[in-house]
Amino acid sequence: MISRKKFIAGNWKMNKTSAEGVTLVRDIVAAVGKQTDVEVVVCPPFTALESAGAALEGSSVKLGAQNMHFEASGAFTGEISAPMLRAIFTTHVILGHSERRTLFGETDELVNKKVLSALKNQLKPILCVGETLAERESGSTLKVVQTQTERALEGVSKDQAQTLVVAYEPVWAIGTGKVATTEQAQEVHAFIRGLLTKLFTEPVAQKVRILYGGSMKPANAPELLAQKDIDGGLIGGAALEARSFVELVTAAAAIK
Repeated sequence: MISRKKFIAGNWKMNKTSAEGVTLVRDIVAAVGKQTDVEVVVCPPFTALESAGAALEGSSVKLGAQNMHFEASGAFTGEISAPMLRAIFTTHVILGHSERRTLFGETDELVNKKVLSALKNQLKPILCVGETLAERESGSTLKVVQTQTERALEGVSKDQAQTLVVAYEPVWAIGTGKVATTEQAQEVHAFIRGLLTKLFTEPVAQKVRILYGGSMKPANAPELLAQKDIDGGLIGGAALEARSFVELVTAAAAIK
């Protein structure tokens, strides 16, 4: 069994100005910027990426973006490309977040184009998959997760797959305070790892970190992170305040 390094990513969503982002990053770096037990990524909005990246310099904390376009350049007003992100030392990018899917109409096919573009440009995708409350209640959770995962990863090679991070985010638990039970979360994480095994082989699937993204907080993190297939968290609300985010990193570091 491969021992996977825990992974805590903070998705700031549409929060924090450039100056506020620098303050938050400095506080995070001061607390966990030298540790290497847990991979830590912060994902500010586009306007704060460059200044946050400068504040991260010399630390072990990495920089992630919240979205990107699949083309390298062109007439796509308001969009940002993978080469632009790479130019400011971004290493990760969140793709297929449920808010992008539900509020902005992103399809599995579009997410797949973005995943392939990110990988081509040496960006590590944090691929989000997950079901709505209606889908959970109708018993379609695994079917929805399977479809989203398989379609998003079409055309991805075994070598590329090893750099992937997958985030399972039950849509009904994002920002609602509702959390999937530990058993529910572990069941879906194990199912995703099984899918990755079918797509890319067992050794590759064992290397991929699968994160839980649905109202993870310092209070519930230790139990979730202790599960066999839960390798970290994609953190929303708790990532906007240094103390709670650092507590999550500390909780992840404590799991052996």
